[in-house]
Amino acid sequence: MSIELPLLRLGLAGFSAAQQDQLAAAVHHASSGTWQVVRFADADAWFVNGARVQVLPDRTLRVASGEPGGRSLHLDLRDADRPTAFSLPLAPRHFEPLHTFEAESPASVRAVLEKFEGWMRPLVAQFCLAALILEQESVMRPGIHHVSADGALIAVVNMHGETGVLPTAGPIDFENATWERLSASSAVPEHFVRSSLAQLMWQFALRTSRDILPARYRSGLLYFRRPPRLPARLMTDSHLLLMRELACAAGDFESLQQRTGLGARALARDLAALYFVGAITSNPKRAAPMPKRPLADSRHPQQSVLPSGLDPESPASSQPRTAWAHGDLTAPARIAPS
Repeated sequence: MSIELPLLRLGLAGFSAAQQDQLAAAVHHASSGTWQVVRFADADAWFVNGARVQVLPDRTLRVASGEPGGRSLHLDLRDADRPTAFSLPLAPRHFEPLHTFEAESPASVRAVLEKFEGWMRPLVAQFCLAALILEQESVMRPGIHHVSADGALIAVVNMHGETGVLPTAGPIDFENATWERLSASSAVPEHFVRSSLAQLMWQFALRTSRDILPARYRSGLLYFRRPPRLPARLMTDSHLLLMRELACAAGDFESLQQRTGLGARALARDLAALYFVGAITSNPKRAAPMPKRPLADSRHPQQSVLPSGLDPESPASSQPRTAWAHGDLTAPARIAPS
């Protein structure tokens, strides 16, 4: 089988709109599409305009906006959990970041992205493992499985719990991997990167370029089943909106597009992620009970029957949140803490 590589996300700060466009094109060309520029908060790694950086007395950084009237950004690199590179020249004296690059040089951009990719090898290994699980899904049985390449263990998969992956394993290792189902429990080695099976498949669904939504989820009615067993920080507004809509009323793919305003590709991606963590179902017998709710407004049949703080036209956005505490199902049930 051929293992797909994940889409990696890059955030930009302190650059003008024209500079962002130029950098996005340079990044796409340098990485052959492996990297994509996204919202700063959603990124795996950051490019920061070094000419707009100010070092504050507490050693944190203020990054001025590259747009007139834009808001500055406050960064503490000591707490940052992603690699960061600063474009030259650097405004502050005696500021020596770990990674720098020349924004006008394709070779410099490519070099720093290659360094970032080394930092992100564990994420790539997890993505490859998830792709392998999806490939083997139809024949895999419950229990614990060892995944090996050339006789060396590269992953452990508990179909009802934790997964672990060798952080240095590469795509070729997974292409040539063999599976072994164990008759007894097996601990994940200490040096492996661990995650729940749900979190592993969630990240895969959001990063893959493939359409992995089952065909029946495009044609039949879909139902809310339960909140995903994931840290709340992994979910975006669109995931919460979809769960809220389905908690209000079942819907098919077309009606969910109309009710949420999501494009077909984005909707398929988000539904696939919710499907792989068991949050939605196409089986009405497995659906969560529908809440009691007011009748839909007949003048707007495609709109949700309950207000949402995500909607600027909703009454919920202009009233205290407590006023809608029993009506707004944006998060239809308690979600795991971050």
